[in-house]
Amino acid sequence: MDMQFVNFTARVTATINNAAIAFLNEAGGEIAAQAARRTRRDTGKTANSWDYRVDKRNKVVTIGSPEENAIWEEFGTGEYALRGNGRRGGWVYKNKRKGKFLFTRGKAPTRAFYYAYKDSKGRIVQRARANFRGLS
Repeated sequence: MDMQFVNFTARVTATINNAAIAFLNEAGGEIAAQAARRTRRDTGKTANSWDYRVDKRNKVVTIGSPEENAIWEEFGTGEYALRGNGRRGGWVYKNKRKGKFLFTRGKAPTRAFYYAYKDSKGRIVQRARANFRGLS
């Protein structure tokens, strides 16, 4: 009886990689969409800027916003800063859209990204288990 070894390593590796990339795209899209829904909408610029990128080689998803305001939305500013380390006493600034000078003591944090991750984590973990269980 002549037996021949058939190596399926490449096929198995490709299947796992494809499942991982699909999962990362799904997870990244879910968290970015949740963060956008939780972001304040004055102009919509920050809310519409949430996105994600998948690094296929390293199997990593990066989720974020390129808008500077996203940081202020997440952590707050002034007297409302999340860790209490913001500017005290308020300040005056010129609102570019309205052309008026306004006084503020800061902005309360929305924690849009944090809560998007926290609220999505359970579903994402379940989805990962389901996706990778099917590979057995």
